[in-house]
Amino acid sequence: MPPPRANKKPRYELPTKDNTGTLHDPLKFLNQDYQELRKSCITNKKRFDDDKFPPDSSSIDPKKKLKLDLDQIKWLRPSEIATDPQLIVQGVSRFDYSQGCYLGNCWFLASVGALTFQKDIMDQVMPTDQSFDKDYAGIFHFRFWRFGKWIDVVIDDKLPTINGELIFVLSKTSNEFWPALLEKAYAKVCGSYADMNAGQVSEALLDFTGGVHVCYDLQKATIDLWSMMDRADKAKALMACNTHKGEKSENVLPNGIVQGHAYTVTGVFKVTCQGKPVRLVRVLNPWGMGEWNGAWSDNSSLWDKVSEKEKTSCRSLANDGEFWMSMEDFTKNFEDIDICCLSPDFLDSSSKCSWSTTCYNGSWECGSTAGGCSNNKDSFWTNPQFRVRIEKLDEECASGQCLENILVSLIQIHENRYRSLASNYSIGFSVYLIPPWVSTIQFKLKSIKLHNHIGFAL
Repeated sequence: MPPPRANKKPRYELPTKDNTGTLHDPLKFLNQDYQELRKSCITNKKRFDDDKFPPDSSSIDPKKKLKLDLDQIKWLRPSEIATDPQLIVQGVSRFDYSQGCYLGNCWFLASVGALTFQKDIMDQVMPTDQSFDKDYAGIFHFRFWRFGKWIDVVIDDKLPTINGELIFVLSKTSNEFWPALLEKAYAKVCGSYADMNAGQVSEALLDFTGGVHVCYDLQKATIDLWSMMDRADKAKALMACNTHKGEKSENVLPNGIVQGHAYTVTGVFKVTCQGKPVRLVRVLNPWGMGEWNGAWSDNSSLWDKVSEKEKTSCRSLANDGEFWMSMEDFTKNFEDIDICCLSPDFLDSSSKCSWSTTCYNGSWECGSTAGGCSNNKDSFWTNPQFRVRIEKLDEECASGQCLENILVSLIQIHENRYRSLASNYSIGFSVYLIPPWVSTIQFKLKSIKLHNHIGFAL
């Protein structure tokens, strides 16, 4: 939600039937229409030049925070970088790219690694109606979910280089350009490449999916996290994790783990080692290299104690940044895990029941609805409040494993075009269970069947 504003009445917008901002009718970012711009370029036999994200320092580092020699940078189209440029070569893979050394956007690339597993979602983010072949016009578009709406982002294919080499995300196949173009589109949304420096993986996971996001502290979680991750993996969720911060930025520990770094969770698996089950987690470093060297790493002797079938299906000796580790080592070396899925079914193992979604847009208004936290007893009650009714499950769901669950997500909409200049206010919400006797008094006269109710104070 936006920060408090003075002299404005609070507003709450209920969901409408307007399809604007959906995947089928996304909003046009900066009012640029991909189809119209592409048609114009083809008709006029010219390649697209994006004046909304020009090939100069304003699109790379307007505040000069990256310490780049901007005079050395040349913007080149893929045909000037490689022969026979292609958007995708032999499918999209988490091994297609590695993080560039000039930009700390591991949080974004860790999310991209998770995205590559889900073709349907990948096709939403990177529409398939584009290539370097037929009717190529130097224009591409990508789609992201931003604060409840899908947006379509248009870019030209000029990429920043030094000595003919890409300076940000690198493709391991020299003529494959989907990683660099996806990164450029996201940089445009953020304001510039420099505005992508440092962040949380949850931000990009949500922007790729518009799905349900949950984050678990690996040290404090009271649930069986591995089982949760296993269900999430089967539900085609996107997962990423973060390491603990060190004294130095991106310090590599003796065990190969990078401190203050984001990784992709690429799989979970259970093997049998000397008759005992071992729960493993597979993790990917977006650097495209640099791996864990402890138990169950690529060269660990523990792989010799499992069946040949399990070893063949799991183990890889390539220095590609991906590795296995036990769940115990995972929880010790990583701080938290982010899980993002189109449906929260994995939370309670349900498959028969469907979740319903309701979205409310509102704001805290100075002097009227900005009541502060619960310590401010005189004004706390003036905060925006919502009552949620949890409907009774039908017989089919009630007979299964479905539970009457509710998931609440609070999002702050940034009003500044440049991500690094956005003000991240401390916001939150409190959840209160309304006692049955309150509901009985309130609804008795209306002869309405009693349901569970939960009240929210934002």
